[in-house]
Amino acid sequence: MQARDAAQALLDAKGTVFKLKIAAVVSVVLVLSVLFLGLVVALGGNAGAAGCGDRGRPGVIPPSGDDSEGQPQKPGTGYLKQAQIENAKTIDGVAKEGGLSGRATLIALMTALQESTLLNLDYGDRDSVGLFQQRPVAGWGTKEQIMQPKYAAKMFFWGGDDGDPPGLTDIRGWETMQYGQAAQAVQRSAYPDLYDQHEAYARELAREGGIDLDRRGTGGTTPPGSSGNPGQPGGDDCKNGGEKPGEPGAPFHDGKAPWPSEVKNPRSTQDAIAWAREEARTGGNKWYRMCLAFTAVTYGWNSSGTGFAIDHYQQMPASMKHDKDRNPPPGALMFWDTGQRAGHVAVYLGNGEIASNDIKRPGYIDVVPATEIETKWGATYLGWAPPYYPNGG
Repeated sequence: MQARDAAQALLDAKGTVFKLKIAAVVSVVLVLSVLFLGLVVALGGNAGAAGCGDRGRPGVIPPSGDDSEGQPQKPGTGYLKQAQIENAKTIDGVAKEGGLSGRATLIALMTALQESTLLNLDYGDRDSVGLFQQRPVAGWGTKEQIMQPKYAAKMFFWGGDDGDPPGLTDIRGWETMQYGQAAQAVQRSAYPDLYDQHEAYARELAREGGIDLDRRGTGGTTPPGSSGNPGQPGGDDCKNGGEKPGEPGAPFHDGKAPWPSEVKNPRSTQDAIAWAREEARTGGNKWYRMCLAFTAVTYGWNSSGTGFAIDHYQQMPASMKHDKDRNPPPGALMFWDTGQRAGHVAVYLGNGEIASNDIKRPGYIDVVPATEIETKWGATYLGWAPPYYPNGG
């Protein structure tokens, strides 16, 4: 009986040793599998890693030389921080050229860190690309343009020439906003609270790149040739006559620019001005939030053919748009960004006055100083254009 028990004990011991060996082998295989998967992720890289990975990885070697502008930087093949610093210096160079402060640079760096890990990516959510993940379909430019870091930075700071999309300097009070709040005002992200987390690292990159974030601005004007929208002239100069636009709130004065030959309306300019004044004197309250319709009817059309005032200005030929020029000829259409989708348009009557709905009495037309759209509504003046209704009917 004892012999059988001893034999059974020996078999049990061997079985236990065998099970332990199997368990050890399985453990080694699991560890090797995890290490292998980690190596694959580190080498492969992807959009998620680029946006959410730990700082310093995945890395990327930035292109160099004259042909590097606009080339995508692919995560997973080099040293991330080197590329981030070079891109940060590019962004800061654009800010300095335009007279913006170091605060503007910091906001831009925090934004780009959140959007692209401060890499010039040629992919993103839907059609988003570049340092700031700007979308061609949203009016930031073509993909080729957005992939140029200098262009992308100029668009972030100054936006489109007509104020849509708005850049940082189009945001009222951006200089005193919280950094993340200012970034969100430009980017309109679904995750507005994520920008502030990048402040410390943005400052670190700035220090290592020799960027002065305490630099004061020198005016914040758009640098020459930094036009926002593709194919449109840049700068703040009036397109016809070479006059400089006045400051916001400054008086408007009568200009003398003639209408282009394409501008043809059922009602003449002189008759349109007279009709608008009469509507202000005797008309009813049918114009509530119908500023664009009012201007079209003023010129003898039944409708403008466009849904919103902002869209009407954007769709004007570039040669007809006089961005921020405060010298409109009598009869011109004047446009404002009100912070809402539609915007606002009014008919300039001359002597600094406009015919506008809703400014004194909701639904009615009144003759008021053109400056009241800025001073009473806090709107941003975009510019003027001739009374052109290519889709009017």
